[in-house]
Amino acid sequence: MEVETRQLVQTIHDAPERIVYVSAGAGTEALSNLLGVAGATRTLLEALVPYSQAAFDDFLGQTPAKYVTERTARLLAGRAFTRARWLDAAEHPVVGVACTATIITDRPKRGDHRAFIATWQPDRLVEYGIHLNKGYRDRSGEENLVSRVILNGLIEAMSLGNLLPLALTDTDRLVVNTHHFGESARQLNQGSLNFFGVTADGRIRSKNVNPRAILSGSFNPLHDGHLELLQVSAKLLRHPVVFEISAQNVDKPPIAPETVVERIAQFAGRWPVYATNAPTYQEKARLFPNTVFVIGFDTAVRVLHPRYYQNSPHQLNDALGEIANQGCSFLVAGRQDEYGIFREAEHLDVPESFTNLFRYIPAEAFRKDISSSELRANGQRGSR
Repeated sequence: MEVETRQLVQTIHDAPERIVYVSAGAGTEALSNLLGVAGATRTLLEALVPYSQAAFDDFLGQTPAKYVTERTARLLAGRAFTRARWLDAAEHPVVGVACTATIITDRPKRGDHRAFIATWQPDRLVEYGIHLNKGYRDRSGEENLVSRVILNGLIEAMSLGNLLPLALTDTDRLVVNTHHFGESARQLNQGSLNFFGVTADGRIRSKNVNPRAILSGSFNPLHDGHLELLQVSAKLLRHPVVFEISAQNVDKPPIAPETVVERIAQFAGRWPVYATNAPTYQEKARLFPNTVFVIGFDTAVRVLHPRYYQNSPHQLNDALGEIANQGCSFLVAGRQDEYGIFREAEHLDVPESFTNLFRYIPAEAFRKDISSSELRANGQRGSR
């Protein structure tokens, strides 16, 4: 190992960040470098090399359209990041780092030799795409270059400086893109954005989007009940459902930008999630017309209670009327109350003129007696 590489790796080991490292096709030299310098136990939570298609798909949780693409690298990094969050249990800052590549093998390749690397953290996702000068380097040369990009990506994620030189030729092409969740959360907090979405692969969306169904919540933490409700409602509606976190809440103080990105981090590499400044469903309907809002029984009670409309039945009717006029509706899941009674459709007091605004998930399709507040009270973590 070169002296400059050894020194750089030592700098990584001395940083507070902990990582989960995933690489397929290239990047094992970077892993060897990390393991070859004393102190790796301070950095590496886990390292995986899912070389077979089955191993790759299993880690990713899906079969990608293509294995060596920017999107697949982002998804891998997101899964590595959520894995790191789970393994570290919030003791240190964590980074998910991933590489998917196709470089020289023992058989000719018709396509480009290329690698896509991504680092995922709570406030940002950075992706590196490198297309190699095909035929210029041997296998070890291509592996060395890709591994240097990976180590540099870690250095930049940890804000440590002093990058390794890459010795790129005129026909090598390196492209770097950053998706800054923290900046979007700050814009949301300042009111310059009404909402933004983060796709499962980390792209930020704030224009020309309208999810067909939304499951809202604080997700503190995200747990298996939320995930099962998402799956059941998507099956009943026959189209995808996305998650939504409101930074504004009718019953609680606003959520700080740092907390918003931490909540969003739970979905990395797995599900799309939106953050909004819409505390009420009337406001959500204005942002997302023609949307089905998937809610629990407790939330449905609040939607229908005059208390949330300045104790005015007239304002309640106006709000429900606007939600209906926006083409929106509710899909309600039952919930067990504090007395052990499972509350569902017959326990909900819906004004007669708005009964068509509410549909219900039967108890036999979904019943999960679990809550985020109970998990927090018992010191338990949410979904893996």
